[in-house]
Amino acid sequence: MNLIVQGKTVSTPSLEALAKLAAAAAIETVSATTFRLAGADDSRRAEIAAYCDAHALDCGWVPAERRIRDFGLLVMDMDSTLITIECIDEIADMHGLKPQVSAITEAAMRGEIDFAESLRRRVSLLAGLDQSALQRVYDERLQLSPGAEALLAAARAAGIKTLLVSGGFTFFTERLQSRLGLDYTAANSLEVAGGKLTGRVLGDIVDAQGKADWLNRVRIGLNLARSQVIAMGDGANDLKMMAEAALSIAYHAKPVVRAQASHALNQVGLDGAIPLLGG
Repeated sequence: MNLIVQGKTVSTPSLEALAKLAAAAAIETVSATTFRLAGADDSRRAEIAAYCDAHALDCGWVPAERRIRDFGLLVMDMDSTLITIECIDEIADMHGLKPQVSAITEAAMRGEIDFAESLRRRVSLLAGLDQSALQRVYDERLQLSPGAEALLAAARAAGIKTLLVSGGFTFFTERLQSRLGLDYTAANSLEVAGGKLTGRVLGDIVDAQGKADWLNRVRIGLNLARSQVIAMGDGANDLKMMAEAALSIAYHAKPVVRAQASHALNQVGLDGAIPLLGG
């Protein structure tokens, strides 16, 4: 196995301590903040994970034979994964209701409230808001997560297709698809009447099962095996989708998601996924 070590800064003493714990054959520099401990022994995983947590480092065990071109589909959540914000919270802020909506969002992310019900409750609070608020959120508040463009460029270079699947809204996924050259998107549609939000969602809600279904729909359409799929997310609503992928990556995620993912990135940006894919 190879042990990938990443962080905002990675000190030489930390690398040496980890190399000793993992009985690594060599320390290889991938970048200024990413290192590969080649030929590592993973029998002390728990101890190594605890060391990394204590020193603000991300670590991931990667089979030495893994290559990024082994994969064919990258599936990503949008809010707080591909982008830094929760769009519905920022829309609510335009309506003076961000605290109320954020509280429901957080409960849903932790898995305490059924997602579909939580979405209906949050969207209902937006009734009467001018549709222009959506564009303002996109223009003024939406930012890509650090490393997003680098990850997508690496995926594109490796021939990996991309699916952005969100419990958020098509207004944002469609614009991100055009901006970033994403291959597929799926999200929820807000009902608008007379230039204002009605407080309702059109059609079936893309919830946790919906995300998993979209992953499999696109995977099958591309004639890919489960072993060729990567899924990334941050909340409980992403767990079913991540379970359908051979490789799952929790990005700055809730504890319940980190516990079930193949890898977790807590310190670095989305480009931290590249070495975990064998890139």
